[in-house]
Amino acid sequence: MSNKIKNIFKNRFRNNSTFIVAEISANHNKKISNVIKIIKQAKKIGLDAIKLQLYHPEKITINANNKDFLISKKNSWGKYNSLYELYKKACTPYEWYDQIKKECIKNGVILFSSVFDLDTLNFLEKKRCPIYKIASPEITDIPLIEKVAKTKKPLFISTGLAEKSDIDLAIKTIKKWNKNIVLMKCTSAYPAPLKELNLKTMQDYEKRYDVRCGFSDHSISATASTTAVALGARVIEKHIMLDKIKSVDNFFSLNIKKFSDTVKKIRDTELILGKVDYRITKNSKKNLNGRRSLYYVKDIEKNHIIKHEHIKSIRPSFGEHPRFLNLFLGKKIKKNVKKGTRASIKHIKK
Repeated sequence: MSNKIKNIFKNRFRNNSTFIVAEISANHNKKISNVIKIIKQAKKIGLDAIKLQLYHPEKITINANNKDFLISKKNSWGKYNSLYELYKKACTPYEWYDQIKKECIKNGVILFSSVFDLDTLNFLEKKRCPIYKIASPEITDIPLIEKVAKTKKPLFISTGLAEKSDIDLAIKTIKKWNKNIVLMKCTSAYPAPLKELNLKTMQDYEKRYDVRCGFSDHSISATASTTAVALGARVIEKHIMLDKIKSVDNFFSLNIKKFSDTVKKIRDTELILGKVDYRITKNSKKNLNGRRSLYYVKDIEKNHIIKHEHIKSIRPSFGEHPRFLNLFLGKKIKKNVKKGTRASIKHIKK
C-alpha cells in the first residue's frame, strides 16, 4: 500500500476527523464488476475505505442440515435455509482480492477486510492488508483475536453480539499485543431500530477501555451515523450497494446516493463540532457593535449629577464598558450632553 493511502488513515485520526468505511459484504452479488463500480463511486463521494468480508463458508460453519445449523424462517435471511448456504451465497472470492486492491489504490481508497479464520488472516498478511476487523460474532473467538492482535495493525472490533464480559476479555487479550484498537458500537439487527442503538455507550467505551470508539451502523438513515460522530465516533462503517442489486444484504444497505448524503452529513457534523475555541469568530466580529455599552439616554446640562435615569447600558457598543456604570452615578458632568451621546469617563468631574 502506498504512503499516500496509509496517510489517509493516519491523518483522519491525527486531525480528529471521521474515518468512513463502506462495507461491501455480499452486495457484489457474485460479480467483481459490481465491486469495481462501487470503488469508482467511493472516490467520488469521499469515502476513506472499502471493507470486504473475505472467507470460505466452511471456515465459518459446516455444511449440515440438522436443527442447530438451520436459519429460522422468521430471520431476515431465513430464505437461505442453512448457515452454510447463506455464507456460500455471501462470501467474497479470494481470487478477486488483487484486482480489488489494484482498483482501490487507483482510486485513492484503503482496502481492508474482516477476518473470520486463521487461513484468511495468513492470506491477508501476505497481501499486506493494513487494517483488520473482527465482526461481533467472532468476539468470543479469543485464539483468532490473539493472532490478529499480534499483527500489531489497527484493529476494529464490533460489539453487537457481545456481553460486557466478552468485551472485557477481548480488549484484555488484544492489549497484550496491540494498543491500536477501535471498539465499534454495533447493534446486530438488520436493519437496526434506532431505539436499540444506545450510542452513549461509545463514550463509556472510551473511559472504561481507554480505546477509540466507532460505530458499525446497520440502520438505514444518516441520523445514527451523524449522531455517533457528534458523540465522538472516530470510525463509521455502513453497508453500501449499487441500485437494482438484489443481494443477501441489500435490504439494510445504502445505495450510492444515500451513502453520499451520509458522508456529506458526517463532514457537516465535523464542521459544526469544530474545536474548543473561546475567540469570537471571524464572521461574528462583523456584529461586535451589537454588544452593549454606556449611553446617555436623556439630555444633561453641565454640572448636573448623573443618575440612573440619565445613563444606561444599551446597544451598540461604542460607549464605555457597562462595568464602569458606577463610576458615572453620583458624579457631575463637565459639559452639556445630548441624548444618544456615547458615555465617556472624560465627561465626569473627578
